[in-house]
Amino acid sequence: MQNSRSESYAAAGVDITAGYRAVELMKAHIARTMTPGVVSDIGGFGGLFALDLGEFRHPVLVSGTDGVGTKLKLAFLMDKHDTVGIDCVAMCVNDIICSGARPLFFLDYIACGKNVPEKIAAIVSGVAEGCVQAGCALIGGETAEMPGFYPVDEYDLAGFSVGAVNKEDIIDNGTMRAGDVILALPSSGVHSNGFSLVRRVFDVEKADLRMPVAELGGTSIGETLLTPTKIYVKPVLALLEKIPVKGISHITGGGFYENIPRSIPQGLGARIEKKAVRVLPIFDMIAKAGGIPERDMYNTFNMGVGMCVVVSGTDADAALSILRGAGEDAYVLGEITASDERVTLC
Repeated sequence: MQNSRSESYAAAGVDITAGYRAVELMKAHIARTMTPGVVSDIGGFGGLFALDLGEFRHPVLVSGTDGVGTKLKLAFLMDKHDTVGIDCVAMCVNDIICSGARPLFFLDYIACGKNVPEKIAAIVSGVAEGCVQAGCALIGGETAEMPGFYPVDEYDLAGFSVGAVNKEDIIDNGTMRAGDVILALPSSGVHSNGFSLVRRVFDVEKADLRMPVAELGGTSIGETLLTPTKIYVKPVLALLEKIPVKGISHITGGGFYENIPRSIPQGLGARIEKKAVRVLPIFDMIAKAGGIPERDMYNTFNMGVGMCVVVSGTDADAALSILRGAGEDAYVLGEITASDERVTLC
């Protein structure tokens, strides 16, 4: 690659050699994610992955794609770029696990105004960490330097993941019944949704994002908002090995009202015990600072609940024990009811 340099392209704002330097810097991070199915190296035109047909007898591929959204604006303001990659992975793999699938591999896409190799490598380090947490391999990606399209200090980040599940193991909400129990898996914070509202409420362009805040235990607003999205893959897979799970909801944009019904069949609803919700302090601050009604909060944010899992009442205690053993402080959030009201907070 040493002879690959275009002075004309560089004069237009695209430095090809910076791209090569970024790839060299990210290789050590990518190496952390390698799994037995990977059969290609970084630098080819496509990422290759061999599906283990001994593990997957009747494999169904499950895919997910997403980005980090305007949470990236906080990363720019804080000049912290090594955690948003975790968010990017989380938003994809947490969706995949809702079908009962195990994420296999991930690819990222970074578009930037100027390729600063150290910054790109920092972003990819977060992507790699997310892949390690999810147990999947980072098998490829793309960095596009786009001067004049993005400001020189800004970038966008998106990703794509593929998982697999045996056809007979796909989570089937047709088994769900009134009286089944809804379990909550706590979130780590705001995760990666609702940041257009968050940014307006806190006026982040002008606020002191680094000042310690008593309500947040001495952590700053900026640090709190940049807390990476929790990845639930490993604890949920541990649960699926031992308990018949009837439905899983990843609580993203749209909050409780939009996401919980996605895993519940028609004719049933979710009755959520509002007093059971362990609302994180950051959400109280958002509601107070923005004068946001309670329903809007629950219809925008996760409110401290990153994922909901539905199991039968007879399996609830065992499910809680498994999840807690896997590091999740899970708790009972509510129950499934025979109702046309899809979500009821009471």
